[in-house]
Amino acid sequence: MARLGKTFDKEIEELKEKREKKKREKSVFREYFELIAETAVFVFFVMTYVVQAFQIPTGSMEPTLLVGDFLLVNKFIYARPVFPIESVILPIKKLERKDIVVFKYPRNLSQDFVKRVIALEGEKIEIKDKEVYINDKPIEERYKVHNDSQIFQKGNYYQYDDVIRDNFGPVVVPPGQVFVMGDNRDNSLDSRYWSFLPISYIKGRPWLIYFSYEAEKDAYLKNGLQDRFKKFFRFIFRTRWNRILKVIN
Repeated sequence: MARLGKTFDKEIEELKEKREKKKREKSVFREYFELIAETAVFVFFVMTYVVQAFQIPTGSMEPTLLVGDFLLVNKFIYARPVFPIESVILPIKKLERKDIVVFKYPRNLSQDFVKRVIALEGEKIEIKDKEVYINDKPIEERYKVHNDSQIFQKGNYYQYDDVIRDNFGPVVVPPGQVFVMGDNRDNSLDSRYWSFLPISYIKGRPWLIYFSYEAEKDAYLKNGLQDRFKKFFRFIFRTRWNRILKVIN
C-alpha cells in the first residue's frame, strides 16, 4: 500500500509538472505573440501618422536631392493641433517659404512628388527671366540651379510650356494653396505647369536621407530583368556613403 501511495503521488507530481510546463510554453508563446502584435501596431501607427519612406526618382530637386536618395518624411510636422498645448509640446511648425515638401500630385493622386514651397497663399508670384519675384520683390534662392542658359521670352515664337519655364505670371496664390517649384528649375514639372498645390495634399517634410546610391537618371522608367539587375548592382556597389544620415535643410 505504501508503494502504491508513493507511485500515485509521483504520478500526480509528474502530471503537475507537465501542466506547469505547458503553461510556461503557452506563456512564452503568448509573450512573443503580444510582442509581435504590439510591434506591428506601432509600426503601422508610425508609418501612417509620423514617418514615411520616400525615394527620389527624378532629378527635379538637384542638387539638393539626388536620384537614388532614400528619404524619411516627417508626416507630423504640419499637423493641425487640436488643443493649444499640442503646439507647445509637439514639434509642429507652420508651412513656410523654402520648405521642401512631399505631396500628392494633383493630376494623379496615386503619385507622390517632392518640391520646394516658393509662394504662400495670398502672395503674388512672378518669374522674370528665370528670377522669382514675390509681391514684386526678388527673393534669394541659393539652392536653385539653371542648366540651360537660354531664356524663353514672352511674345516670341516659343511654345507656351517653354515660355512659362522662364517667364511666368504674375498670379496670386489662392487661399488654402501654395506654389511649388523644383530646385533644378529648367528640368522640373511643378506649379508653373500644373498650377497651385492644395495644402491638404501635402503629406510631410523630408528630414533625413537614410540611404543613397548612384542611380541612373531614368531608372524609374526601366523595369526589365536586366534593368533590375543593374539597379541591384548599383544599390550594392555604388553607395553614396557621404549622403547617408544627412539631415535635409
